[in-house]
Amino acid sequence: MDKITSTARLMDAEELAQRQASEASFLQLPARGTVFAERAMRLRQLASGHAMGDFLQFMAELADAQQRALLGFPVVPLPDGEALMNASRLGMPPLPVAHWQRDPAWQQALRTMAAEVLPKAPEAGREVLQDLAQADGDWLEQQAERLLHGVMQGLDMAAAPIIAAALQVYWTHLVCAVQEQGAPAGLAAPFGRIDDATVCPCCGSRPTASIVKAGAERGGQRYLHCSLCSTHWHMVRIKCTHCESTKGLAYEAVAPAGATEEDNQGREPVVQAETCSECGHYLKIVHGERDPMVEPVAEDLATLTLDLLVAETGLQRHGVNMLLLFGESEEPAPDPEMQ
Repeated sequence: MDKITSTARLMDAEELAQRQASEASFLQLPARGTVFAERAMRLRQLASGHAMGDFLQFMAELADAQQRALLGFPVVPLPDGEALMNASRLGMPPLPVAHWQRDPAWQQALRTMAAEVLPKAPEAGREVLQDLAQADGDWLEQQAERLLHGVMQGLDMAAAPIIAAALQVYWTHLVCAVQEQGAPAGLAAPFGRIDDATVCPCCGSRPTASIVKAGAERGGQRYLHCSLCSTHWHMVRIKCTHCESTKGLAYEAVAPAGATEEDNQGREPVVQAETCSECGHYLKIVHGERDPMVEPVAEDLATLTLDLLVAETGLQRHGVNMLLLFGESEEPAPDPEMQ
């Protein structure tokens, strides 16, 4: 049976925060050529011998389709220099998920991806993929609106992961394209810090998880991984990702099923839940310094048991994984604002 273990915070938060704030580069933007390919590779590694192996294998196929869509994404409107300057001045993300006017190109990416993964999908999901490959644009926009605003009621939960995957491709393309376009005169970079440190500085979305980096340049530094555009932004360790408190933090991990204390001796968990008693929230933290192959979305999908066990303590998750959602899926009465 899975067991949950807890490790209390031991380090001095103020000292660590000051040291890391001076050392860390704030942003790590997604790499167009590899972002989803790396996720697919990690998902296949995690699928081997996993109780959810078939699911993880399919998500790897979906990530491969995302990578192909990103590499072939067409030219779409981007924020101009004035918009980038205004966002910087107001401390807001330049590609705000709540207000950005989506280009229909994301819909075509969705239809193509659905058709590509259809032959490799589980039998139970093929009808959904067939429908998505020919889906009406207005319906897709309604579903995207609900998904991006966290409205579970009326969201087609079977179609949501594929819709989310296409939106991830679209926003990742936007971030890459804005970066390739460059910053206007008077602005050091198109993206930078915003007023709310708990959401993505590029699109304003919540994180899926945080990751402690490995390597010489960023080793030991913690970044949050955007659930939509895959941007990483720095947040000092030993700090709640929801309320930013440095008090009341603890770390939970699940011991592998059947493992003994002797088996786990000396092994530090690769994935933990960072919990905060001050605000009652948690977010997973993935340790790249313990396994250099980690990928936040893949690790999150493969550690659902940890979410279930932490949720039993009454804590709420701060982040979101758009590829794995829970909620009410029954269609409500028509919403005039959605029409």
